[in-house]
Order: sequence, then structure tokens, then C-alpha cells
Amino acid sequence: MSVPASEAGSVRPRISLRTFVFIDALQPQLASYLATSSQGFLPVPGDACLWVEVAPGMAVHRLSDIALKETNVHLGEQVVERAFGSMEIHYRNQSEVQEAGAVILRQLQTAVDTRLPCQVAWNEIIRGITPDHTTLINRQLRKGSMILPGKSMFILEVEPAGYIVYAANEAEKAANVTLVDVKPFGSFGRLTMMGSEAEAEAAQAAALRALAQLNRQAGQGA
Repeated sequence: MSVPASEAGSVRPRISLRTFVFIDALQPQLASYLATSSQGFLPVPGDACLWVEVAPGMAVHRLSDIALKETNVHLGEQVVERAFGSMEIHYRNQSEVQEAGAVILRQLQTAVDTRLPCQVAWNEIIRGITPDHTTLINRQLRKGSMILPGKSMFILEVEPAGYIVYAANEAEKAANVTLVDVKPFGSFGRLTMMGSEAEAEAAQAAALRALAQLNRQAGQGA
């Protein structure tokens, strides 16, 4: 669903809500990973977090502005692309982040169930990964932990991209797994995690379960 974004004397493109997801408590690895790329206030483990993605991308500036003016949340990340715009806001108090979310929805004149459902584009566990493969991945993905030879690698790709942050957080909650990489921007979001076979399987199950639950909460099917 799209909603109008207009002011007196001007006509602007309609804004579509792509991703809108609340995270009750950022897990240690994910919080630290997000901090490595954060251009604003750094999130810390235990912070509540809201990830919002809209189209077109420039619309995210107005949403960031109103959330920051009307609540005490901190802006950790804002990425403005031509097609999509993403923002991450966080605060120690969950209710403050939830209020910022309500402010954003009121600005858009919409509800959370108008967000796009999460579609899983790729989901796989690579078992007993080889030394050559790990070396190549480690050279490409430098913000998180390294993959070790012989371990299993869980990879996940979703659309819209922002949902991958929620999947990563829920996987870390449920499994003793190592976070290697999270890419929550662009057309698709990607997650890479490492562990033993059992740990990778637990992370995979938790991530998929969390995404299915998000879709059910919005009445969009599993």
C-alpha cells in the first residue's frame, strides 16, 4: 500500500512502506556489527531498535526528522538510495522506540500491516567449508568475524532488505553462532553466520521462524 506525501503547493511521489520492524533488544554481535558502519549514534547491546525502509529513498529524510524531533531516540544509520531509503533508530527504553515508530506511521498515514511481506530469496547451509572458500569469504567480508575452515556456513537472502536485521538478531538469540556479515541495504538483504552443523541449523531455524512470525503478525501469511 502507498500513502501520499504532499504539502501545500507541491506534489511529491507517493511513499511506500517496505520494511518496518521492531527489535526488542539488540544482541551483542549484531549491535557491535551495526556500530562498525553506523554514521550516527552507535547502538549498544540491549538497545531497542527500529528498522524502517521506504520507497522512494529521499522520503527517509522526513521520517528521520520527525522521529528525532518528537522522541528521544538516536539515529544510528540512514542510507538514501534512489529506489529505497533506510533508517535505524535505537534507544535503551523500548517504549521510546515504539513511540517513534508510531510517529513515523502517523506521518505516513498508514499502519504496520501495509509493510511488504518478507520473501526468502535464498536459504542454505554450506557444511564443512573448505580453507580456500573461507579465505575468499574472509577477504570480502571484513566487518564481522572470520569463517573458519571445517565449520558450517548459514546464508540467507531476503526481500525487502531490512528484514535481514531482524533475522540476524533472532538467530543470535537462539543459537551459539558467529555473525560474519549482514547487508541490510539495496534490493535484497543478506546474512552470513558460522558455527558447527548443529549451531548453523539452530540459527537457520530461528531466523526462518522469526520471519514467518513477522508475516503472520501482519496478516500476510507465513
